[in-house]
Amino acid sequence: MAVFAYEGRAAGGEVKKGRIEAADLDAARARLRLMKIQPTTVEEKKGLAAIELKMPQIDFFKPNIGNKDLVIFTRQFATMIDSGLPLVQCLDIQSKQAPNPTLREQLVEIKAAVESGTTFADALKKFPETFDPLFRNLVAAGEIGGILDTILNRLASFLEKNEKLKRKVKGAMTYPIAVCAVGLLVVLVLLIKVVPTFEAMFLEFGGSLPAPTQFVVDLSYFTQNNWYFLIGGIVGSVVGVRFAYKRPRGRQFFDALLLKLPIFGELLRKVAVARFCRTLGTMVSSGVPILDGLEICAKTAGNSIIENAVLQARTSISEGRTIAEPIAEAKVFPEMVCQMISVGENTGALDIMLVKIADFYDDEVDQAVENLTSLLEPIIMVFLGVVVGGFVVAMYLPIFTMAQTIG
Repeated sequence: MAVFAYEGRAAGGEVKKGRIEAADLDAARARLRLMKIQPTTVEEKKGLAAIELKMPQIDFFKPNIGNKDLVIFTRQFATMIDSGLPLVQCLDIQSKQAPNPTLREQLVEIKAAVESGTTFADALKKFPETFDPLFRNLVAAGEIGGILDTILNRLASFLEKNEKLKRKVKGAMTYPIAVCAVGLLVVLVLLIKVVPTFEAMFLEFGGSLPAPTQFVVDLSYFTQNNWYFLIGGIVGSVVGVRFAYKRPRGRQFFDALLLKLPIFGELLRKVAVARFCRTLGTMVSSGVPILDGLEICAKTAGNSIIENAVLQARTSISEGRTIAEPIAEAKVFPEMVCQMISVGENTGALDIMLVKIADFYDDEVDQAVENLTSLLEPIIMVFLGVVVGGFVVAMYLPIFTMAQTIG
C-alpha cells in the first residue's frame, strides 16, 4: 500500500488535509470521494516522507478519549443499531455529535473505511488505543453472527459496569491519599516555619532542650538543609518503581506484593475476579471462542500474577482440560469461584455462571470499599493526631520546664 498526502474540500466547504493509504493514485482519489472530500492535490510520498506520514501524529492539545467517552458512544451506538439504522448512518451521526473531538475524528476515518468495504471490526483496528481487543473481538463476533445490536448492548453494559467498578476503587484510594498528603504538608510547614520560631525563643533562655524537642529541632535542620535530597529521593523512588514495574520480574514482584497486602490485597483480588468473570462471560455469551476470550482476559487482568494464571489455564484448556481445574491449581482465585465455574461448565451455562459470579463480586467490592473507608478513617486520624500532637508537645516541653523552674 502506498501513502498519499492530500488536500481538498469537504462537503461544508472547509479545507481538509491529511494522509491515506491506497493501492494507487486512482484508488486514493476514489477513497477521498467516499469520504466526501473533493481532492485538489493528491501526491504519493515515498521513502522517508512516507515513513514520516505513517508515524502517528501527536497533538498535545487534543483531549484523550476516556472510558466515559467510550461508554457514552457505545450505549448511543447500540441504541441506534437496535433501532434499525444502517451502520454507516450511525457512524455519521456519532462522528458529528460525539462530545470528544478526538473521538469524532476517529469515527470519521472509521466511517470512511466502512464505506470503502472494510468491516466495522477491521476499521476499529486503526485505533487500538481507543478500541481494545475485547471491543474489537466482540464487534467481530456480532458482525459474523448478525447480532451486532445485541453485542453492542452487551458491550455497553459491560463497559458501564467496568467503569463503575473503577470509580469504586478510585474512590476508596482517594480519601486516604488525600488525608495523608494534607498531613505531610502540615508536618512540613511545622518543620520549616514553626519549629525555627520556637527554637529562636528557646535559645534566648539558654539551657539544654528536652530529648523530644531536640529531636524535632534536628529534624527541622535536616529538612531545611537537605530538602533537595528529600525531593530527589522521592522522585527517584517513584521513577525507580515505575522502571522496575516495566520489567517482567519487577512487575511480578510488585503485583504479588499488592495481592498480599492485609487490607488492599483482598480488595484488589475481588476487583480482579469481578473483571475476569464479567469479561469472559460477556465474550462467551457473544460467541467468541473460549481460547481467544481467555487470552483477552489475561491481557486486561491488570495484574501479572492473575495474567499468568489465566494464560496457564488457557494452555491447559488447549490440551483438553476444563477451565476450573487449572484455575484452581493456580490458587489465585477463591475456591468458590473455581467451583462455580466448574458447575457452569458441567451444566453448559458457563456464561450465565460467570456473570453471576461477577455480580456477586461487584457487591463484595461495594462492601469491601465501605469497610475499607470505615477502617481507614480512625487509623488515619489517630496517626495524624499522634504525629501532629507529638510535634506540639515536643515544642511546648521546654516552656513547661521553664514554667516549673520559675515557679
